Amino acid sequence: MPGYRELARDREFRALFVAHVVSVAGDQFARVALTVHVYDRTASAGLTALTYALTFLPDLVGGPLLSGLADRFARKEVMVAADLVRAVLLLFMAVPGMPLWALAALLVLVQFAGAPHGAARAALLPQVLPDERYPMGQAVLSTVTQAAQVAGFLTGGAMVAWLGPGPVLVADAVTFGVSALLVLVFLLDRPAPRGPRVRAWPGDLVGGARLVWGDRQLRALVALACVSGFYIAAEALAAPLAARLGAGPAAVGAIFGVVSAGTAVGMLVLARVPRAQGLRWMPWLAVVSCAVLLPMALSPGLAWSLVLLGLSGAASGYQLLANALFVRSVPDATRGQAFGLAVTALRVSQGLGIAAAGAMAHWWPVHHVIAAIAGLGTVAAAGAAWEWRKVRRSVPQF
Repeated sequence: MPGYRELARDREFRALFVAHVVSVAGDQFARVALTVHVYDRTASAGLTALTYALTFLPDLVGGPLLSGLADRFARKEVMVAADLVRAVLLLFMAVPGMPLWALAALLVLVQFAGAPHGAARAALLPQVLPDERYPMGQAVLSTVTQAAQVAGFLTGGAMVAWLGPGPVLVADAVTFGVSALLVLVFLLDRPAPRGPRVRAWPGDLVGGARLVWGDRQLRALVALACVSGFYIAAEALAAPLAARLGAGPAAVGAIFGVVSAGTAVGMLVLARVPRAQGLRWMPWLAVVSCAVLLPMALSPGLAWSLVLLGLSGAASGYQLLANALFVRSVPDATRGQAFGLAVTALRVSQGLGIAAAGAMAHWWPVHHVIAAIAGLGTVAAAGAAWEWRKVRRSVPQF
């Protein structure tokens, strides 16, 4: 089985890797800069939170609406165009004195441009890594995404304190320019996907939805992915959990960090597991990702809480297997649109989980809320696992 050295030797994957790291970190620069900028100008926590929420809007709307562009045009061109559009929009956002409504509108457009870029990258990766290196490549990109987000937030905060929001927005524009250049220079030219599909936008959207929801295997994979809407409750309640445990702000960072570290380790390990074995483990790991949080009902101390959260994060690495199989199971001609719809379902489940956790924590102790939602998640994961096992025999051993 090939190792990570083979990935590092692949010229196209190296370009995708570096471009992804740079742009993800740059995104966090912009989020920090904008929240600071809006709060400085308005002193309103509500408007600041709304601005931050706008950065997640495209996953709910832009995924279904724009991901199909990755199936109509050459995916390399889609990625370059999306990066350049975001770079230009960010430069406009950095103009001093820009009205808040204009900043909000530009921010939404920046995030919308990210939807076709993400769909094109996800659809292109199996072509860059057409063999058994693909799951490993997906694991590396998923792991580095989490690391780049943490690094981007930390670096972005320091840069805003040092330079101010405007220059940080310019720096974000530069990261997208670098990403576009890497993709343009190092990725091979490939034609637009070929195959039977409806070219009109409504047809792309409806056809993609029918493909995902009409295929039992794809539907089971999406259901397994949406289990994240339950175990994410622990992260959503990191601050009140730390307070409940009598710990300070450092514990909040530790909670986020241990979950991310566990997920990264889980993904890297599963990327090296034989495929048939990984597919057998996948439904059980989905159940474990929630079930391991049930002891939170006993209100364990900080150390044991971190152990449970880390184990949940490690088990959640099964998302790598579900993602890889989903992308490879969809015809290339509709892969971008299908990926966008699946991401939308995932984000909706996470949003509902976060909202439910926040509402319940207003009335009940936070550790009880985490355990209760984990219990519901265990049941939901068991249902998704049962559905997966029923369609398991039809899964190709890719």
